[in-house]
Amino acid sequence: MSIEFILDGRKVTAEPGQTILEVARANGISIPTLCRDEKVSRTTSCFVCVVRDCKTGKFLPSCSACPAPGQEIDASGDDVREMRRTALNLLLSEHTGDCEAPCTVACPAHAAVEEYVRAGREGDFRKALEIIKKRIPLPMSVGRVCPRFCEKNCRRNVYGKPVAINEFKRLAADLYYDEYMEELPALSGKKVAVVGAGPAGLSCAYYLRRAGVAATVFDAMKAAGGMLRYGIPEYRLPKHAILDRELAHFGKMGIAFDFGRKLGENLSLDELRKNFDAVVIAVGCWQGSGMRCPGEELATVGIDYLRSIPEADYVAPNPGKVIVVGGGNTAMDCVRTSVRLGSPDVSCFYRRTEAEMPAEKLEIAEAREEGVKFTFLVAPVKLEKRGGKLVLTCRKMELGEPDASGRRKPVEIPGSDYEVEADTVIAAIGQKSDIPAGVPVNRFGYADAPRGAAKLSDGLYAAGDCLSGAATVVEGLASGRRAAEEILRDVCGMDVEIDNPIYVSRGKWQHLKKSDLVFVRDGVSEAERAELKMIPQEERRTTFKETTFTMDKETVQREGDRCIGCSCTDKAECKLRKHAAEYGCDPEKIKGARLPVSYDTRHPLIIQDRGKCIKCGVCVKTCAEVINRNLLGIKKRGFNTFVATAFDAGFAGNCSDCGACIEACPTGALDWRNKK
Repeated sequence: MSIEFILDGRKVTAEPGQTILEVARANGISIPTLCRDEKVSRTTSCFVCVVRDCKTGKFLPSCSACPAPGQEIDASGDDVREMRRTALNLLLSEHTGDCEAPCTVACPAHAAVEEYVRAGREGDFRKALEIIKKRIPLPMSVGRVCPRFCEKNCRRNVYGKPVAINEFKRLAADLYYDEYMEELPALSGKKVAVVGAGPAGLSCAYYLRRAGVAATVFDAMKAAGGMLRYGIPEYRLPKHAILDRELAHFGKMGIAFDFGRKLGENLSLDELRKNFDAVVIAVGCWQGSGMRCPGEELATVGIDYLRSIPEADYVAPNPGKVIVVGGGNTAMDCVRTSVRLGSPDVSCFYRRTEAEMPAEKLEIAEAREEGVKFTFLVAPVKLEKRGGKLVLTCRKMELGEPDASGRRKPVEIPGSDYEVEADTVIAAIGQKSDIPAGVPVNRFGYADAPRGAAKLSDGLYAAGDCLSGAATVVEGLASGRRAAEEILRDVCGMDVEIDNPIYVSRGKWQHLKKSDLVFVRDGVSEAERAELKMIPQEERRTTFKETTFTMDKETVQREGDRCIGCSCTDKAECKLRKHAAEYGCDPEKIKGARLPVSYDTRHPLIIQDRGKCIKCGVCVKTCAEVINRNLLGIKKRGFNTFVATAFDAGFAGNCSDCGACIEACPTGALDWRNKK
């Protein structure tokens, strides 16, 4: 006889023996579950599928609880969702694994690093490029100028040097960029104006077009590229051989460009709003900061100095003796450019020590190799002109307590002033954005959008440096993609997949031992890291020719053999991650002890990673009830519980490799070793 009860405010019926979960599914009500598998007997270990009995207030596991006549069940209310969130957070608090490899998490664009490295290792660099371009639309440029966030977080740092990840990107793009074309859907009829043809604006237009939305990019300059063209020197990024070749692809995609148009001068926001469905402001940071001392107007602004060189087609006068004030990447570009223009004496003055310099260590080392001199713990006090020379008064500094940036604050040493002469003084202190009128700004002078968002007001968005402050190219690309995704959702009504925010991690490499690493692959190479070859040092000093060569395929493939492959093999299908993301969980919400890393790779095909196990017991029941083998069992009790074979002898010799336990596991604690 059927049972009638109330489920989420409506009357439903259940057959005798049916669970609340089964009835909910039959009525289109979604309830998450991890431990429920239709092939095995009921279990209630995860408590993720809870519902609430409205009369008693009790929470019930819907996967085993059967309804009673007249019972009223809440399966979707706020209290129920909060209880499920708590259950998921508890599971995450003991879950020790890597949802993504730390290289992917570190990449601002969240490029699938491990996947494109794997494709390169297997020799399929065209596939590698396809993976890369899902998140990095300018791989030729990024392959040359990226600060390599991925490599700084590579797990190979635990016991050696990181994998040369960037070279996979550079080689794949150099080999196949011209022949590769994305699948482009028909245009939807929506149109978006993008103001600024730098990395963020180009990225935004790219992802809009990939979704079928027409984009027109406006820029004040006579060619596209933004900082790529006018801020990054030729020796790092060749403009004709690389950048122009790369940008030609955008035209092939149907993205339109309108140059010599500056917002606030010969282009108005009202005009754009009238003619387009949305407008994106991506004007970058083109205003340099001064030295904040008397006479600062006599100094050349770093970004202006760099921009003047390509505008003059690299025919520029010898700047004489040069002093560059600053310690970032712009400062390094300025000193190295000065060397190439023939300066006989180039110095970099920085108010902290080399350890605190924000410039990339590789850039500092290469500048030093090219003859640049560094003076640390010194700050400008005054700049004046005397007898045709610039005279910079400097004051010595010492490091005090850490400031808001975490670096030790430079403190003046009274009575330590001294003077130094130069022909050119360049201020490479920092950059800011000149936001056009009509665009809302915050107290810092940047486009005013909620943290992590791009929307400024209805139909108006921002991306890149004018939103975040001066950042890297790859960060600009990521910002442009986020703006495009917001437009696709808000303006075009598209269902856009967002990044999965759940990233459980074993920890940063600085806190790990080699024994903490899970070696899924056999034969991980222990060879030394391959290094980029460079043109001769003397040639570097006298020419703007690109300083490095792209690695050959064989070298890059061998470098791929060094990759541990440390992300979760089940990351695309993990139910715990899926439900945790759906319920807005936080892996750090509930803190406590975690079990030590423990994994078994004795079987040639199967890996057991106990740190990922949530002790649901589904694998044990599957082996016993479905396969009739009883190979797996629960060992110990309480916090130290784990799943293993008899005497923890491992799978080898006993297992038939059927994969039933792997298919049943909701978290990848059991998985195929070489899963593609």
